[in-house]
Amino acid sequence: MSVAKVIEISSSSSVSFDDAIKQGVSRASKTVKNIQGAWIQDQQVVVSNNQVTEYRVMMKVTFILEG
Repeated sequence: MSVAKVIEISSSSSVSFDDAIKQGVSRASKTVKNIQGAWIQDQQVVVSNNQVTEYRVMMKVTFILEG
């Protein structure tokens, strides 16, 4: 039997939502093992001088507990 845990993380990128997601999962994988998936809960952009300057995502990352 497997037991999973879900953590909530936020990540940002100046490039795209896709890049923000990849950076968030990559950073989480440095301290969390067995990541199985991520659910993108929210997306936001920061606008400065009528230009999108930052892409932000709030995601829930699911991983399997070892044991």
